[in-house]
Amino acid sequence: MTRIPTGALDAYFKISARGSTLASELRGGLTTFMAMAYIILLNPLILGGADVTGAKLDHAALTTATAFAAAVTTLLMGLVGNVPLALAAGLSVSGAVSALVVPHTTWPQAMGLCVIYGLLIVLLVVSGLRERIMNGIPLPLKHAITIGIGLFVTVIGLYKAGFVHTGGPTPLSLGPAGELTGWPVLVFCATLLAIFVLMARGVRGAILLGIAGGTVLAVAVNRLAHVPASEWKSSVPVWPGSPVSAPDFGLFGHIDLFGAFGAQGSGGGGMGAISASVAVFTLVLAGFFDAMATIIGVGTEAGLADDRGRMPGLSRALLVDGAGGAVGGLAGASGQTVFVESATGVGDGARTGLASVVTGSLFALMLFFSPLAGIVPVEVASAALVVIGAMMMSQARHIDWADRDVAVPAFLTCVLMPFTYSITAGVAAGVVSYTVIKAGRGRWREPGVLMWVLTLVFVGYFALTPVKSWLGVQ
Repeated sequence: MTRIPTGALDAYFKISARGSTLASELRGGLTTFMAMAYIILLNPLILGGADVTGAKLDHAALTTATAFAAAVTTLLMGLVGNVPLALAAGLSVSGAVSALVVPHTTWPQAMGLCVIYGLLIVLLVVSGLRERIMNGIPLPLKHAITIGIGLFVTVIGLYKAGFVHTGGPTPLSLGPAGELTGWPVLVFCATLLAIFVLMARGVRGAILLGIAGGTVLAVAVNRLAHVPASEWKSSVPVWPGSPVSAPDFGLFGHIDLFGAFGAQGSGGGGMGAISASVAVFTLVLAGFFDAMATIIGVGTEAGLADDRGRMPGLSRALLVDGAGGAVGGLAGASGQTVFVESATGVGDGARTGLASVVTGSLFALMLFFSPLAGIVPVEVASAALVVIGAMMMSQARHIDWADRDVAVPAFLTCVLMPFTYSITAGVAAGVVSYTVIKAGRGRWREPGVLMWVLTLVFVGYFALTPVKSWLGVQ
């Protein structure tokens, strides 16, 4: 039965129509922000480590750029897309910019490439191709993408919390040497168990309450146990000396659109046409398919998809996400993309764009109160990610695991996202294996033209390194 809107806000965001409430949207938006607040601290650390013409980027300016770009794009997603998806600087994009682009260009040129890749994705959206690709993916693979996203965020949460380590005698281990060490990990475990207990008891806002309680616990433990600052993964949970800071827009608008395509060694900091084109291709792939998979996964979890896995108003959400690359480049924060942490707000009841408006508004406040973002430690936010991973596993019931045509691609999609630490790799493996299996059974027409086009693109993605070597690109 269709619910009658109770006011202009309800009618615009379709709160009642989607079975939500104002309280659920406000709570969900706050939960998503608390799970994402770490990006205000982490993105400047990633980009600030880049050597730009012999000098480091200003940390205050990077912090402002990160908060500003996240605020603008998330508000747009809420007001235009009307979906509970928040955007911020994509870590895969920032990492690629810092490691692959900046060493060979000036900072304005690097941000110019971000603007270009964002505009290219916008063109794909305007042409309708991006939505056709998303709708053309078989429903079992969409469910597998949701599961893979869940496993991916679980691994992220476990790793960021220090519960799982790499680099030891085994590829992965419990703690650094087969056992848990340090107070921060204890805070993570306590927060995780508290959220699970609250959810099992049917408490509304369990994730938000768990994050809030975990933060209080972290502050108390840090103060009473005198935890060394080096034990916390990023920020130390203490009340800042001054919660207020003035924004620094020093990086805003400093872009050089085509300078990176200039010849290497020409004095302008260019990286060459071929290298710059490969860099843009890499950024487009990361921005396109990471966001696509996240939108599918979070949208399905929010109940916004129909029985064929299609979402209403998808084109508007995709348009905002594509524009995020350009907005991030213009702001000086690298490309913005939909964050998997949006699932935490969905898990706490968010179903409409109003939750994104709340999240975006809080990012805007952080322009003046950025020191407050450091109160919530990564270990506490990571607990929420593991909880969401557990919730998204429920999509496994929709896949016919006895049908090898879909079971094998679904399996590869699910496991390769966490095992390669790449959403794009999981989607690529699922698409390629699906079409190849269909062709191997003489059913090559079933996948459709778009799936075969995607297969060719992803074969190129997997073969990118040898192709670059063949072209002589570093």
